[in-house]
Amino acid sequence: MMIILRSLRRGSLSTSATIHEWLLVSSCFSCLLLAGRMIATYSLGYIFLPWNLFLAFVPYWISWWMMRNISIIQNKIKLLLALAAWLLFIPNSFYIITDLFHFTNIKSAPKWFDLLLIFSFAWNGILCGIISLRRVEIILSPLKGKEFSFFIIFVVMWLNAFGIYIGRYLRYNSWDVISDPFSLVSEIAFMFFRPFDNLWEWGMISCYSIFMTLLYVTLKKLSETFIVKK
Repeated sequence: MMIILRSLRRGSLSTSATIHEWLLVSSCFSCLLLAGRMIATYSLGYIFLPWNLFLAFVPYWISWWMMRNISIIQNKIKLLLALAAWLLFIPNSFYIITDLFHFTNIKSAPKWFDLLLIFSFAWNGILCGIISLRRVEIILSPLKGKEFSFFIIFVVMWLNAFGIYIGRYLRYNSWDVISDPFSLVSEIAFMFFRPFDNLWEWGMISCYSIFMTLLYVTLKKLSETFIVKK
């Protein structure tokens, strides 16, 4: 087990710098697009995008920190706490997809530009989520097996979709788990105990969970296909 964990850590560290650099470049490009829009239109439209992207980076850094600290993986309590924190924030990485809803609401710039602007932020958020989830899968695979880790992927994507619905339509965020837990639990309980009154909501959650699972698995398979074996 120790050998496996150390090899996972070495493999992660060998590529983390490149991943960090390209994500930073891509995120800076998105922010430059937003800055250019603000200067050209004298408008603060889409000013919320950098904050949403920052939240998308939180689970990315949590998973990176877990991969760098073998002691966390070896200690079940520390691992569960780290995974709980990661699970609390991971929906933020995919929630940014729904910022495309604002595409027709905020005007004063060409549509092609606004589409590129929002999609660039959403793409960076999705990348943070996918890389973060892949790291967690790598951590769990030697501990529980590949079948269990794949099951976790589907569960996490379902929770992500549920979190997207809660954030976009019920207007809760990750902090409300602590700041307003009773209202949050009440809203969630209503959905579970009255499922037939929330068919459209469950339909949205199901569609998003399936789509994000397919997106993750497809990108994962693509990366595995083009790996050059030495």
